[in-house]
Amino acid sequence: MKTFCGRANPTTGALDWVEESEEYDYHQEIARSCYADMLHDKDRNEKYYEGIRAAVSRVKARGERVVVLDIGTGTGLLSMMAVTAGADYCYAIEVFKPMAQAATCIVERNGFSDKIKVINKHSTEVTVGPDGDMQERANILVTELFDTELIGEGALPSYEHAHMHLVQAGCEAVPHRATIYAQLVESDMLWKWSQLQPIEVDGNKLLPPPAVVKCAGAPSVCDIQLSQVPPESFTPLGPICTMFSVDFSKPVSSAAQSYTAQFKAQTSGRAQVVLSWWDIDMDPDGNIVCTMAPSWNYSDPRTYPVSTGYTHIYYVNKTFILDVINRFRPCCTCQAHLVWTRPRFGELNDEQRTESYVNALRSVNSVCLSVSDGSLLPIFAHLLGSKKVFSLENSGMAKQVIEQISVLMGEPYFSTSLLPWHSLFFWYCRTAVAQLLHPNATILPRAATLYIVAVEFQDLWRIRAPCGTCEGFDVSPMDEMIQQSLDYRESWEAEPHPLWEYPCRALTKPQPVLTFDFTQCVPEQPVNSDGTVRGRCHGVALWMEYQLTEDITVSLGLTKPVSEEGACEWNPHRKQGVFFFRSTRETSGNGREDLAYNLTFEPHTGDIKMDFSITEP
Repeated sequence: MKTFCGRANPTTGALDWVEESEEYDYHQEIARSCYADMLHDKDRNEKYYEGIRAAVSRVKARGERVVVLDIGTGTGLLSMMAVTAGADYCYAIEVFKPMAQAATCIVERNGFSDKIKVINKHSTEVTVGPDGDMQERANILVTELFDTELIGEGALPSYEHAHMHLVQAGCEAVPHRATIYAQLVESDMLWKWSQLQPIEVDGNKLLPPPAVVKCAGAPSVCDIQLSQVPPESFTPLGPICTMFSVDFSKPVSSAAQSYTAQFKAQTSGRAQVVLSWWDIDMDPDGNIVCTMAPSWNYSDPRTYPVSTGYTHIYYVNKTFILDVINRFRPCCTCQAHLVWTRPRFGELNDEQRTESYVNALRSVNSVCLSVSDGSLLPIFAHLLGSKKVFSLENSGMAKQVIEQISVLMGEPYFSTSLLPWHSLFFWYCRTAVAQLLHPNATILPRAATLYIVAVEFQDLWRIRAPCGTCEGFDVSPMDEMIQQSLDYRESWEAEPHPLWEYPCRALTKPQPVLTFDFTQCVPEQPVNSDGTVRGRCHGVALWMEYQLTEDITVSLGLTKPVSEEGACEWNPHRKQGVFFFRSTRETSGNGREDLAYNLTFEPHTGDIKMDFSITEP
């Protein structure tokens, strides 16, 4: 059955009614799941395998029959590890039906059907007894329930219920414990992602409103790949502090609890940011450790394990400190932290970017119309002498503008934009207000160009690469399930990713492929571009570069030319687009293949349809 769904189009601003299959959400969930990412994490897999072998050995040494409970089994990998290590039986719990079906197929294909039972339920619904899902309680508890904040995926309620109803007292647990660490630092770079800074415009200092300065900020943490934050961009004010540990082999409570920790100051400075990460010990002695610590925490970077986890930053100001002392959650009272994302704060505080826009606006001295969300351009234009400035947060308000507009400006930035070309909404707004523009009106930016570059990723390729085998087990049914969902739609589309967090190497020179002329209205006919670039790669990165004036441009992708070694520096304030090839190809770096591309901009939908293929020259 198909149904009509209304979706807001981020590029055109229209409400599009599209016919979708009832399976659309199902396929999208699988396609975007990144299941393969964890299976490609060799360090994680090896540590789990080692921890499971040790746990099985400890139980056998006590003369007990080894029964394993695997909560959130996914592909069944950890259960197959347990049986291979000598477990007598495993109960593998998986609540997501498609994944449970794939796990059943994988278990059967690897010859473990007689020792592994896949149960398609939430673990809190599993029963034990002669007529239950489990015949007996387990004496080993194996889980992979962790998210970027360690226990945010409903881990604690699952552990709590398991200890009460599904496992024996004194059971072994893999992982055995988790420990959260934190470090207090001073960092102008990271602080700019939380607080609006004073801005200089031709001798005028713009100060943020007092309400923003005093605000405690958003209560949520900011998840980033902390390994990509240069150590020279922050100053530790004290040693790394152990916040608390959770022992998963003992009963745990899902009730809210508080922990008190003191940071010891060793250096003078401003307490601005708390960096945080976690480790998990696979065994009671802490000899098998899987860490999420950033790479700069290692004295020898060569010993740093590649992990799939994020680290976090918490922002500190006086109000926040008082909230912590009084055990209240910080809460945004200025609204800015609810409207602007962390990267948006960083973008507004980017001095080089501000200078580009200010220089482009110097010749503006008449009636201006700004079309961007939460932009400071109207204030810049006013300080630079504009006669009158209108600022529209919604193009539907354009009817209220009764004067002819001499300057139409935008960053462009819109809170609904995910992919680089979604900000072409500015172009559609420009078309909508065309009758209000002076015949010789200045459009700023005057044009946008979509660039592409073929890249080899250090880690990001793993989210789309098939696994085949993992630690000696055939997990190809999962690959087939994911590919089927990708083929439904996702494999033909680019994905938004903050590439500054994911190191990559450029294998071709950046190449402009489509240019959008904002001095003209959106055309009626599609705009097409095709060609070839030389290179063999994991995928293609895409981004926009905006031409503000004849000689001033702002790039939302690469911020510096690609080095001879292919090193890339990406804009940290916007996400770039990534088109992954359906079959990941390992890169030799010789660049002996041609990457053929065909991109078409569809004016009526605002979409950019793309096709890439690799061919022998």
